[in-house]
Amino acid sequence: MTDLMVKGPEPGGESYDLFQEEESSIYNSLAKRAQFVVAGLNSIDGITCQPAQGAMYCFPRIEGLPARALEEAKKQSTTPDTLYALSLLKETGICVVPASGFGQKEGRIGFRTTFLPPEERLYHAIEEFGRHHQLFCDQYASTH
Repeated sequence: MTDLMVKGPEPGGESYDLFQEEESSIYNSLAKRAQFVVAGLNSIDGITCQPAQGAMYCFPRIEGLPARALEEAKKQSTTPDTLYALSLLKETGICVVPASGFGQKEGRIGFRTTFLPPEERLYHAIEEFGRHHQLFCDQYASTH
């Protein structure tokens, strides 16, 4: 089966045209979703994301987190991006991987996310990313 998946049908074969059509459709959908997620994350003030290249992941960077968020992460003996990721999961149900788990440059705060969900779910996810980011920053910007 793996051999069939890797090689695909031969040109002129009975299933070649259908295979090419399906492969192209999947690839185009992934490219569209990647562009959408990157643009959506870049539309959120405080989040920047470079275009995805070659993988099914985006690695957005979170900039300008309130000092109290950084202090809270330190108080909890965790990284700011882990604090952020856990908050995102709790608030929205969206699971991301903190960038600190990938040996990021010192001081970089971010996460890894994917663009594999269906397009219609990604629209909602981008809204939730934005809503959460505002709530998170507001929570740590205020003084108690």
